[in-house]
Amino acid sequence: MTVQTWTYILVGITFALYIGIAIWSRAGSTKEFYVAGGGVSPLANGMATAADWMSAASFISMAGIIAFAGYDGSVYLMGWTGGYVLLALLLAPYLRKFGKFTVPDFIGDRYYSKTARIVAVFCALIVSFTYVAGQMRGVGLVFSRFLEVDINTGVIIGMIIVLFYAVLGGMKGITYTQVAQYCVLIFAFMVPAIFISIQMTGNPIPQLGMGSTLNDGSGMYLLDKLDGLSTELGFNEYTDGSKSVTDVFMITLALMVGTAGLPHVIVRFFTVKRVKDARKSAGWALLLIAILYTTAPAVSVFARTNMINTVSDQEYASMPAWFKTWEKTKLITFEDKNGDGKIQYVADAKQNELTVDNDIMVLANPEIANLPSWVIALVAAGALAAALSTAAGLLLVISASVSHDLIKKVFKPDISEKGELLAARLSAVVAVVIAGYFGINPPGFVAAVVALAFGLAAASFFPAIVLGIFYKKMNKEGAIAGMVIGISLMIFYMLKFKFGIFDGGKSAVAGLQKDWWFGISPEGFGSIAMLVNFVVSIVILQFTPAPPEDVQEIVEDIRIPSGAGQAVDH
Repeated sequence: MTVQTWTYILVGITFALYIGIAIWSRAGSTKEFYVAGGGVSPLANGMATAADWMSAASFISMAGIIAFAGYDGSVYLMGWTGGYVLLALLLAPYLRKFGKFTVPDFIGDRYYSKTARIVAVFCALIVSFTYVAGQMRGVGLVFSRFLEVDINTGVIIGMIIVLFYAVLGGMKGITYTQVAQYCVLIFAFMVPAIFISIQMTGNPIPQLGMGSTLNDGSGMYLLDKLDGLSTELGFNEYTDGSKSVTDVFMITLALMVGTAGLPHVIVRFFTVKRVKDARKSAGWALLLIAILYTTAPAVSVFARTNMINTVSDQEYASMPAWFKTWEKTKLITFEDKNGDGKIQYVADAKQNELTVDNDIMVLANPEIANLPSWVIALVAAGALAAALSTAAGLLLVISASVSHDLIKKVFKPDISEKGELLAARLSAVVAVVIAGYFGINPPGFVAAVVALAFGLAAASFFPAIVLGIFYKKMNKEGAIAGMVIGISLMIFYMLKFKFGIFDGGKSAVAGLQKDWWFGISPEGFGSIAMLVNFVVSIVILQFTPAPPEDVQEIVEDIRIPSGAGQAVDH
């Protein structure tokens, strides 16, 4: 069977599975809609968290970035993995003990202020819409290639599927759908990695295959081979980095603390029965995430090596079918500058004739390696599972922020549960439409957009959450000022240096990186905005009243382990 036939079969089966689960687990109350009724087992919640966490950026983009950036791309591995550990150990158990549905709910109650809640809702919407833009681009990208439909049509199909199980099932439907999606995406990521590792090195474990010798009898290590290929074409050695140490540190830090402030990941810890279950599910999720994250560097090495060997200095007319198919999506473009009919793929931009989008490397990798059609189709199903699982989680955050935190807690406290559930579903519909717009008009490649979402979360939520848990005297004035200034600074920097909004696009040009403040890229600036947030919060605290005693007692209580009792003098 052809790749397209296999794709229709596998994508059709997985979509039918997701819709079936949504119908079976549809939400009948606001608690089921927001937190799946609070009764999810630690293993199921760990799988759902892993699927929610491993978005299109993790599945599609991360290995693609590492494939082209080499050592520099490792910031995504370190930042995202380290950030999850930070969230699981430092914040999740305390937030679960506080017992609120959403991050704005925690901030609104902890800082005893409707204004704080409204600011938190604004930040949640900004972070979530920035993040979901990357997911919808991923959905459109997969559909456009594997189902051979227009990218806009692909986004609309994805919107309909997400809308169905997010609106019908809420967090309950999303949770059990994400369990299935984790199984699909991890199988889809690992199978081609194992195939290619055996093909190139004879080792079935990709993580070990990456550091093994090639099985062509040369005795050369795969990474040495890739370093040689890269330098021959004028690129940096794959295992060397070009970013400054400061920028690498700041990007890693922004991704770490941004993870700990992501509302759609935090809300997963409210879906289990007890605080200890939150810890267990965090442990399961970390183990399940590590399977993909330790494999991604190997996939990037395999993909980059195969890509260079396949295209460099080859006759364009003799390119294999996968090349021509991807050309139709305009994610690979060839311009014969010297008219010799050969592909000149080199680092020098003036001579280079091939442009390759980072986001296609994982998707095209099985085709480049001539793997069976069903493996190629499986990757498409996995990529869709990754994008849709995270998109659904984000849409639920947007929905809950509007219906629960704005309508219920601010504008209409006497709304009935039925009315609140209807508002939640209507807000999810609106959110899907806006997300679809971003998918049709994407602001950049998937991981770049997602990295900015982490910077926004770091700049806004992280200080408010950390100070809210660990500093009982932190007050509403300090938290509100910190969040407003932190996210405003990050948005300004992002618009200026990523999109060139304030100077006609000049600052967004790669050649003007020298204008970055302190030499820090937009992806890393969330760290600076976060530090500013902390400083502003603590300075404002010194000149404003302390929180009420009952709020301070709540903060003390959430830090005491359940059943510990009070200290007794002997």
